[in-house]
Amino acid sequence: MELVLLTVQACPNAAAFEENLTAALAGRPETAVSRRVIASEQEAAEAGMHGSPTLLIDGTDPFTATGQPPSLSCRLYRDPTGRPRAVPSVQELREVLAAAGDVDRRRIGQGAGR
Repeated sequence: MELVLLTVQACPNAAAFEENLTAALAGRPETAVSRRVIASEQEAAEAGMHGSPTLLIDGTDPFTATGQPPSLSCRLYRDPTGRPRAVPSVQELREVLAAAGDVDRRRIGQGAGR
């Protein structure tokens, strides 16, 4: 699983996101996170950034809404009740990581049977 954290320079929410992501990845020492600073709208569009910070799991943003445009702005996430907050919770990050891991395991299983 490839994890990439996209941020803008001096993103005020990057540290909190990284803290939650580190907690969510506890027990997964084999999982590394790449970090990339995005500097332009074009670069945001090419990278798949929908505001800062954005986590890509195997190139996909698991928190983006369909049709959400690329953006260099600060990003807001929604909690389960719909209230805005700066970063996803540790539990929400664990859930998207587990879902991505399930997809990886299915891909590996399909490839092994060929």
